[in-house]
Amino acid sequence: MHDLPHLAARLYGTPLLVARSKLDVILGTLGPRLAGQPISFDGDAASTGDVVVTADGIAIVPVIGTLVARSGYLGAASGLTAYSDIAEAIEAAATDPGIRAILLDVDSSGGEVGGLFDLVDHIQTIRSQCGKPIWAVADEAALSAAYAIACTADRLYVTQTGEIGSIGVVAVHRDESGADAQAGLAWTFVHAGAAKVDGNPHQPLSDSARVALQADVDALYGKFTALVAERRRLSSEAIRATEAAVYRGDQAVAAGLADKVGTLRVALADLGAVLAHSTVSRPIAARKEVPMSESQGEVPIMAAVPQQPVQADADLEQRLRAEYSEISAISAQAARLGVAIDPAEAMAKGIRPEALRRTVLDQLAERSDATDVVAAAPAGAAPKAETESPIVRRAREAASRK
Repeated sequence: MHDLPHLAARLYGTPLLVARSKLDVILGTLGPRLAGQPISFDGDAASTGDVVVTADGIAIVPVIGTLVARSGYLGAASGLTAYSDIAEAIEAAATDPGIRAILLDVDSSGGEVGGLFDLVDHIQTIRSQCGKPIWAVADEAALSAAYAIACTADRLYVTQTGEIGSIGVVAVHRDESGADAQAGLAWTFVHAGAAKVDGNPHQPLSDSARVALQADVDALYGKFTALVAERRRLSSEAIRATEAAVYRGDQAVAAGLADKVGTLRVALADLGAVLAHSTVSRPIAARKEVPMSESQGEVPIMAAVPQQPVQADADLEQRLRAEYSEISAISAQAARLGVAIDPAEAMAKGIRPEALRRTVLDQLAERSDATDVVAAAPAGAAPKAETESPIVRRAREAASRK
């Protein structure tokens, strides 16, 4: 059984950055079950997926499902995504030399306040330090907390039916006093501190508790609207004027909350074109390709950007990697035999593995031949050419070339 009291504490009496429609679903699911009955999240579960990287070095980071500060064991069952997981994925992509840009794939109606603004600050710090473009796509929703994350991107896309906005804050108080009375239950709180039991579900919300909760909501709303206004280059008044409304596709672009109507494929193509003309270093190699089914209305990510120049670079890099790997193996074998080889120097000088291997064999042969000469040739004696050992002859020839 899931930890229902813990869920209730994260849902009631605390500000949330979640779309009203999503909140209705959550309340409808949890409300009847908070007495201890089994709870199922099957209908609302979401698979967040893994970060994938396209051939030209674009990391696609999913921001999917209900967003929380920490998901724990419940995440896999209920489709929760932790802010810390998003931060780690973006930071890993930003510090990976094989990745040139980051694309946030957003499909979320929002979630908790806790951890959100820290994540937003972290994303902005990462961008300033790594210098890599960070774009986002609302596919199909970037609402409330999810929009706070999406609007930190340098460029934000939204699908034709995608939802953007819900720039607001909500807090819910659950008054169970009537149900308690019908059940014959009476709750008594012994406490110190006037506000200690404010907002508890077994009493109607007091005026002082309402004022305090409203002040918290208002402060968070001001922080949220200021963030959006700064990132979208709009006035705070314009953001507040949306009144937490939800905008689809063209409406979101017209309101200044998104930059372009387009799918994930379109965003990838546009970002790939920007990278093709930028100074951001090319990736060492693509780490993972993502095959997508045309029958499901999706397209291969590999086809989203021009491939010929990238493929040529990839072939060259693969060949160089293979050569360096082979040279390193030769160096390791030579070291065991007492011959020192510097793989980096060999690569810098353009020495191919075959030539390097011959050099090692020659050095070993010279060492072996010299030992044979000392052991077999008497002092002052010159062996006859017709009876001279091929090994000794090779040693003499090598010596004469020096």
